[in-house]
Amino acid sequence: MTLVHDESSSVTHDRISDRVAQSVLDLITRGELMPGARLPGERQIAETMQVSRVSVRAALQQLKAQGFLAAVQGGGTRVLSSVKVMDEPLTEMVRQQVENLYDLAEIRVVLESWAARRAAVRATPPQIEELRALLDRLGDPARRAVRATDDLAFHLAMAKMAGSAVYMHILAVLRDTLKQKVSFHRKELFVGGKDAVTLEHHRDVLAAIEKHDPDAAAQAMAVHLNWVLKHYSALRENPTLAKVDVAPVEDVAPVE
Repeated sequence: MTLVHDESSSVTHDRISDRVAQSVLDLITRGELMPGARLPGERQIAETMQVSRVSVRAALQQLKAQGFLAAVQGGGTRVLSSVKVMDEPLTEMVRQQVENLYDLAEIRVVLESWAARRAAVRATPPQIEELRALLDRLGDPARRAVRATDDLAFHLAMAKMAGSAVYMHILAVLRDTLKQKVSFHRKELFVGGKDAVTLEHHRDVLAAIEKHDPDAAAQAMAVHLNWVLKHYSALRENPTLAKVDVAPVEDVAPVE
Protein backbone atom coordinates (compact mmCIF):
# COMPACT_ATOMS: atom_id res chain seq x y z
CA MET A 1 0.00 0.00 0.00
CA THR A 2 1.50 3.33 -1.07
CA LEU A 3 0.14 6.66 0.07
CA VAL A 4 1.29 9.60 -2.03
CA HIS A 5 0.73 13.29 -1.44
CA ASP A 6 2.33 16.54 -2.58
CA GLU A 7 2.04 19.33 -0.01
CA SER A 8 3.00 22.95 -0.69
CA SER A 9 2.93 25.86 1.74
CA SER A 10 0.15 27.54 -0.25
CA VAL A 11 -2.28 24.67 0.24
CA THR A 12 -4.80 25.20 3.05
CA HIS A 13 -5.38 22.67 5.82
CA ASP A 14 -8.82 21.83 4.43
CA ARG A 15 -7.41 21.08 0.99
CA ILE A 16 -4.62 18.99 2.49
CA SER A 17 -7.10 16.81 4.39
CA ASP A 18 -9.19 16.49 1.22
CA ARG A 19 -6.15 15.26 -0.70
CA VAL A 20 -5.24 12.80 2.04
CA ALA A 21 -8.82 11.50 1.98
CA GLN A 22 -8.65 11.15 -1.80
CA SER A 23 -5.38 9.21 -1.57
CA VAL A 24 -6.91 6.72 0.87
CA LEU A 25 -10.07 6.48 -1.24
CA ASP A 26 -7.92 5.76 -4.31
CA LEU A 27 -6.39 2.78 -2.48
CA ILE A 28 -9.88 1.48 -1.68
CA THR A 29 -11.21 1.88 -5.22
CA ARG A 30 -8.10 0.24 -6.71
CA GLY A 31 -8.52 -2.72 -4.37
CA GLU A 32 -5.26 -2.16 -2.49
CA LEU A 33 -7.31 -1.68 0.69
CA MET A 34 -10.02 -4.33 0.86
CA PRO A 35 -13.14 -4.43 3.05
CA GLY A 36 -12.08 -5.25 6.60
CA ALA A 37 -8.45 -4.17 6.11
CA ARG A 38 -6.95 -1.99 8.83
CA LEU A 39 -5.27 1.27 7.96
CA PRO A 40 -1.88 2.24 9.35
CA GLY A 41 -1.94 4.53 12.38
CA GLU A 42 -2.36 8.28 12.02
CA ARG A 43 1.31 8.90 12.75
CA GLN A 44 2.48 6.46 10.09
CA ILE A 45 0.14 7.92 7.47
CA ALA A 46 1.26 11.46 8.38
CA GLU A 47 4.94 10.54 8.08
CA THR A 48 4.43 8.67 4.81
CA MET A 49 2.46 11.50 3.23
CA GLN A 50 4.50 14.26 4.92
CA VAL A 51 1.46 16.01 6.32
CA SER A 52 0.31 16.82 9.84
CA ARG A 53 -1.60 14.33 11.99
CA VAL A 54 -4.37 16.93 12.19
CA SER A 55 -4.81 16.69 8.42
CA VAL A 56 -4.80 12.89 8.57
CA ARG A 57 -7.36 12.86 11.38
CA ALA A 58 -9.64 15.21 9.44
CA ALA A 59 -9.30 13.06 6.31
CA LEU A 60 -10.18 9.86 8.17
CA GLN A 61 -13.17 11.54 9.81
CA GLN A 62 -14.35 12.61 6.37
CA LEU A 63 -14.14 9.05 5.04
CA LYS A 64 -15.90 7.70 8.12
CA ALA A 65 -18.74 10.16 7.58
CA GLN A 66 -18.99 9.00 3.97
CA GLY A 67 -19.21 5.37 5.07
CA PHE A 68 -15.87 4.14 3.71
CA LEU A 69 -14.12 3.68 7.07
CA ALA A 70 -15.06 2.77 10.64
CA ALA A 71 -13.28 2.96 13.97
CA VAL A 72 -11.98 -0.32 15.38
CA GLN A 73 -12.64 -1.17 19.02
CA GLY A 74 -9.41 -0.69 20.89
CA GLY A 75 -8.04 1.79 18.38
CA GLY A 76 -7.42 2.04 14.65
CA THR A 77 -9.51 2.29 11.51
CA ARG A 78 -10.76 -0.32 9.06
CA VAL A 79 -12.27 -0.25 5.59
CA LEU A 80 -16.01 -0.85 5.28
CA SER A 81 -17.69 -2.38 2.28
CA SER A 82 -18.82 0.38 -0.06
CA VAL A 83 -22.22 -1.32 -0.10
CA LYS A 84 -22.39 -1.68 3.68
CA VAL A 85 -25.72 0.15 3.68
CA MET A 86 -27.20 -3.00 2.11
CA ASP A 87 -25.70 -5.37 4.65
CA GLU A 88 -28.11 -5.21 7.59
CA PRO A 89 -31.30 -5.11 5.49
CA LEU A 90 -30.06 -8.01 3.36
CA THR A 91 -29.17 -10.05 6.44
CA GLU A 92 -32.61 -9.38 7.89
CA MET A 93 -34.29 -10.46 4.63
CA VAL A 94 -32.37 -13.75 4.78
CA ARG A 95 -33.19 -14.16 8.46
CA GLN A 96 -36.90 -13.68 7.86
CA GLN A 97 -37.31 -15.77 4.71
CA VAL A 98 -35.37 -18.95 3.92
CA GLU A 99 -36.18 -18.57 0.21
CA ASN A 100 -34.06 -15.40 0.18
CA LEU A 101 -31.07 -17.39 1.44
CA TYR A 102 -31.46 -19.76 -1.49
CA ASP A 103 -31.64 -16.84 -3.93
CA LEU A 104 -28.51 -15.31 -2.44
CA ALA A 105 -26.68 -18.63 -2.76
CA GLU A 106 -27.70 -18.86 -6.43
CA ILE A 107 -26.29 -15.39 -7.08
CA ARG A 108 -23.09 -16.45 -5.35
CA VAL A 109 -22.66 -19.34 -7.84
CA VAL A 110 -22.57 -16.87 -10.73
CA LEU A 111 -20.31 -14.34 -9.03
CA GLU A 112 -17.75 -16.77 -7.61
CA SER A 113 -17.52 -18.74 -10.85
CA TRP A 114 -16.67 -15.47 -12.58
CA ALA A 115 -14.10 -14.71 -9.87
CA ALA A 116 -12.52 -18.17 -10.20
CA ARG A 117 -12.15 -17.62 -13.94
CA ARG A 118 -10.39 -14.30 -13.36
CA ALA A 119 -8.26 -15.76 -10.60
CA ALA A 120 -6.94 -18.46 -12.95
CA VAL A 121 -5.78 -15.74 -15.33
CA ARG A 122 -4.36 -13.29 -12.80
CA ALA A 123 -3.08 -15.39 -9.89
CA THR A 124 0.55 -14.80 -8.92
CA PRO A 125 2.87 -17.53 -7.54
CA PRO A 126 2.70 -16.11 -3.97
CA GLN A 127 -1.10 -16.01 -4.13
CA ILE A 128 -1.23 -19.61 -5.34
CA GLU A 129 1.09 -20.63 -2.51
CA GLU A 130 -1.20 -18.90 -0.02
CA LEU A 131 -4.20 -20.74 -1.45
CA ARG A 132 -2.34 -24.06 -1.08
CA ALA A 133 -1.65 -23.26 2.58
CA LEU A 134 -5.31 -22.44 3.16
CA LEU A 135 -6.34 -25.70 1.52
CA ASP A 136 -3.99 -27.56 3.89
CA ARG A 137 -5.69 -25.86 6.82
CA LEU A 138 -9.10 -26.79 5.44
CA GLY A 139 -8.04 -30.45 5.34
CA ASP A 140 -6.45 -30.49 8.81
CA PRO A 141 -8.47 -32.83 11.09
CA ALA A 142 -7.33 -30.83 14.12
CA ARG A 143 -9.19 -27.80 12.74
CA ARG A 144 -12.51 -29.55 12.25
CA ALA A 145 -14.28 -27.22 14.70
CA VAL A 146 -13.40 -24.17 12.59
CA ARG A 147 -13.75 -25.77 9.17
CA ALA A 148 -16.49 -23.35 8.08
CA THR A 149 -14.17 -20.46 8.94
CA ASP A 150 -11.28 -22.01 6.98
CA ASP A 151 -13.62 -22.57 4.03
CA LEU A 152 -14.52 -18.90 4.06
CA ALA A 153 -10.84 -17.90 4.20
CA PHE A 154 -10.13 -20.02 1.09
CA HIS A 155 -12.92 -18.31 -0.85
CA LEU A 156 -11.74 -14.85 0.23
CA ALA A 157 -8.17 -15.57 -0.87
CA MET A 158 -9.39 -16.74 -4.26
CA ALA A 159 -11.52 -13.61 -4.55
CA LYS A 160 -8.46 -11.47 -3.92
CA MET A 161 -6.76 -13.19 -6.88
CA ALA A 162 -9.51 -11.92 -9.18
CA GLY A 163 -8.14 -8.42 -8.71
CA SER A 164 -11.48 -6.61 -8.66
CA ALA A 165 -12.21 -4.04 -5.95
CA VAL A 166 -15.87 -3.97 -7.00
CA TYR A 167 -16.19 -7.74 -6.58
CA MET A 168 -14.48 -7.68 -3.17
CA HIS A 169 -16.96 -5.10 -1.87
CA ILE A 170 -19.93 -7.08 -3.17
CA LEU A 171 -18.44 -10.25 -1.69
CA ALA A 172 -18.09 -8.53 1.68
CA VAL A 173 -21.86 -8.20 1.87
CA LEU A 174 -22.46 -11.77 0.68
CA ARG A 175 -19.86 -13.03 3.15
CA ASP A 176 -21.33 -11.17 6.12
CA THR A 177 -24.86 -12.30 5.28
CA LEU A 178 -24.03 -15.94 4.59
CA LYS A 179 -21.87 -16.07 7.72
CA GLN A 180 -25.06 -15.56 9.72
CA LYS A 181 -25.98 -19.09 8.67
CA VAL A 182 -22.70 -20.65 9.68
CA SER A 183 -24.39 -23.06 12.08
CA PHE A 184 -26.11 -24.56 9.05
CA HIS A 185 -22.74 -24.82 7.28
CA ARG A 186 -21.31 -26.74 10.24
CA LYS A 187 -24.32 -29.05 10.57
CA GLU A 188 -24.92 -29.78 6.91
CA LEU A 189 -21.75 -29.22 4.87
CA PHE A 190 -18.97 -30.52 7.11
CA VAL A 191 -20.42 -33.69 8.64
CA GLY A 192 -21.13 -37.26 7.59
CA GLY A 193 -18.35 -37.44 5.02
CA LYS A 194 -19.48 -34.27 3.29
CA ASP A 195 -16.31 -32.49 4.40
CA ALA A 196 -14.32 -34.88 2.16
CA VAL A 197 -16.46 -33.83 -0.81
CA THR A 198 -15.98 -30.16 0.05
CA LEU A 199 -12.21 -30.64 0.30
CA GLU A 200 -12.08 -32.39 -3.08
CA HIS A 201 -14.03 -29.54 -4.66
CA HIS A 202 -11.53 -27.02 -3.31
CA ARG A 203 -8.64 -29.12 -4.58
CA ASP A 204 -10.18 -29.00 -8.06
CA VAL A 205 -10.47 -25.21 -7.89
CA LEU A 206 -6.85 -24.87 -6.78
CA ALA A 207 -5.59 -27.28 -9.45
CA ALA A 208 -7.32 -25.27 -12.19
CA ILE A 209 -5.90 -22.00 -10.87
CA GLU A 210 -2.41 -23.52 -10.66
CA LYS A 211 -2.70 -24.48 -14.32
CA HIS A 212 -4.05 -21.01 -15.18
CA ASP A 213 -7.04 -22.68 -16.81
CA PRO A 214 -9.95 -20.19 -16.51
CA ASP A 215 -12.63 -22.51 -17.93
CA ALA A 216 -11.69 -25.34 -15.57
CA ALA A 217 -11.54 -22.96 -12.59
CA ALA A 218 -14.99 -21.55 -13.32
CA GLN A 219 -16.39 -25.06 -13.82
CA ALA A 220 -14.83 -26.37 -10.60
CA MET A 221 -16.24 -23.48 -8.59
CA ALA A 222 -19.67 -23.89 -10.18
CA VAL A 223 -19.68 -27.62 -9.34
CA HIS A 224 -18.80 -26.85 -5.72
CA LEU A 225 -21.32 -24.06 -5.22
CA ASN A 226 -24.14 -25.90 -6.98
CA TRP A 227 -23.47 -28.80 -4.61
CA VAL A 228 -23.74 -26.34 -1.71
CA LEU A 229 -26.92 -24.98 -3.27
CA LYS A 230 -28.49 -28.43 -3.20
CA HIS A 231 -27.89 -28.55 0.53
CA TYR A 232 -29.37 -25.11 1.03
CA SER A 233 -32.55 -26.53 -0.45
CA ALA A 234 -32.76 -28.67 2.70
CA LEU A 235 -33.71 -25.48 4.52
CA ARG A 236 -36.94 -25.37 2.55
CA GLU A 237 -37.90 -28.72 4.05
CA ASN A 238 -36.53 -28.04 7.53
CA PRO A 239 -36.28 -24.30 8.33
CA THR A 240 -34.94 -25.03 11.84
CA LEU A 241 -31.57 -25.74 10.21
CA ALA A 242 -31.31 -22.01 9.45
CA LYS A 243 -30.98 -21.06 13.11
CA VAL A 244 -28.46 -18.24 13.52
CA ASP A 245 -25.48 -19.27 15.63
CA VAL A 246 -22.59 -16.89 15.09
CA ALA A 247 -20.99 -16.57 18.52
CA PRO A 248 -18.73 -19.69 18.54
CA VAL A 249 -17.32 -19.00 15.09
CA GLU A 250 -13.94 -17.39 14.52
CA ASP A 251 -13.99 -14.28 12.38
CA VAL A 252 -11.98 -14.34 9.18
CA ALA A 253 -9.17 -11.87 8.78
CA PRO A 254 -9.40 -9.78 5.63
CA VAL A 255 -7.26 -10.86 2.72
CA GLU A 256 -4.71 -8.09 2.29
